[in-house]
Amino acid sequence: MEEKNMTIEVLLNKSETKISKYIYGQFAEHLGRGIYEGVWVGEDSEIPNDKGIRLDVVEALKNIQVPLVRWPGGLFADEYHWKDGIGPREDRKRIVNTNWGAAVENNHFGTHEFFHLLDLLGADSYINGNVGSGTVQEMQEWIEYMTFPGESPMANLRKENGRDNPWDVEFFGIGNENWGGGGHMRPEYYADLYRHYQTYVKNYNNNSIYKIACGPNIDDYNWTEQLMKIAGPFMDGLSLHHYALAAEWEDKRPATGFPEEEWFSLIESAYLMDEFITKHSTIMDKYDPEKRVGLIVDEWGTWLAVEEDTNPGFLYQQNTIRDAMIASITLNIFHRHADRVHMANIAQMINVLQAMLLTDGEKMIKTPTYHVFDMYKYHQDAQLVEAYGDTSEFVDYTISKKDNKLAVSVTNFGLENEETVKFNISGLNKANSEGWILTADQMDAHNTFEDPENVTKKGFSDFELEKGKLSVTLPPKSVVTLLIDLD
Repeated sequence: MEEKNMTIEVLLNKSETKISKYIYGQFAEHLGRGIYEGVWVGEDSEIPNDKGIRLDVVEALKNIQVPLVRWPGGLFADEYHWKDGIGPREDRKRIVNTNWGAAVENNHFGTHEFFHLLDLLGADSYINGNVGSGTVQEMQEWIEYMTFPGESPMANLRKENGRDNPWDVEFFGIGNENWGGGGHMRPEYYADLYRHYQTYVKNYNNNSIYKIACGPNIDDYNWTEQLMKIAGPFMDGLSLHHYALAAEWEDKRPATGFPEEEWFSLIESAYLMDEFITKHSTIMDKYDPEKRVGLIVDEWGTWLAVEEDTNPGFLYQQNTIRDAMIASITLNIFHRHADRVHMANIAQMINVLQAMLLTDGEKMIKTPTYHVFDMYKYHQDAQLVEAYGDTSEFVDYTISKKDNKLAVSVTNFGLENEETVKFNISGLNKANSEGWILTADQMDAHNTFEDPENVTKKGFSDFELEKGKLSVTLPPKSVVTLLIDLD
């Protein structure tokens, strides 16, 4: 087996950029079994729950320190009318989810249930408002319902529904994919519409809402140009969507049982994220050189074929060690652009696309992607440490420091060769350290309800650390994280 050696110079004292914890945000849309069965089982369910929210899911998500959840969509957001999801559940309107499988939506999971989920997770809120089929008044009243503390029609309605105190709304999106399913708008038109709608997303009770405009679809640079030129001063963030799928595929390809070339083509598609962020950031820099406006990558991940015998509109796909490679590579890219990328939300949290968790009745499994987020949680709100040097074409890495600890994450996405990476860390003496690895023998290895621990993180010790010299040997198809004391 061929071994390649690489040396990285780590500039321990050059760490000026903070990696926002919100880069590790999650996305929960009313899509397939993402909300119903994934998060919500109802108070009468035999599955252990807290006011209808399943507790095994809560426990798993708390472990990876989920900082924020985006809800209710996605495409669903621009057909969602929030008043359908409040009040006694038996009286709530039943609707058809026209975007996703024509499923009947009973609206049992609405505003109050969402904030209860956040309370259980200790997470912040990112709510998407309805621009596509909603009105300014509807959006204004939702903000009032959620955040106004005193006497008002919407605050009184909230109190009638059992909530006296207002909630905090940290992030609010004015529409979603308005260039497509959110209205097929031109950028100039949406920019003016954004300016109009955001005016009525008001701050009450010392709440300070971070307002996010609908940004471009992948490489639509004109959209970014027009939005920043027309509406830049009125926004705090601009969204970006990119999913990993190879352009040469005529149809979405299977998540398992794929040939070797599809391992690499999917990873190549994921790496386009770096190009898109770089080019959109360059346009944003022209209008916002101080980088006040964040680039919000609120939909990202792999988009593959649905599993056999499932509703194609539910987007339920298996999750393999290949997805884990893409998660680590993409998070590394976000870290490198952390001066502009203020938030990211993987699509999606449970049972949809590149999910953290999969459920089947009372059963729940953690995916390989979940374990990457578990290993990377040490980078949340840490300082990005600058580094440079040669690496193999199959190696990617990121380094940060926080709470007097250094976190080093390295990925070898090659299929055949182990890779040894050496880090020169000036000023670091022999220190206490621990490590974890996620790897598998097969390139489509995944967890099932029959074998939930097939791909899981394990302790890792195949590294040497002595007098500022760190050497890490990684098998193929692996992600490693080391946590090193800086004392």
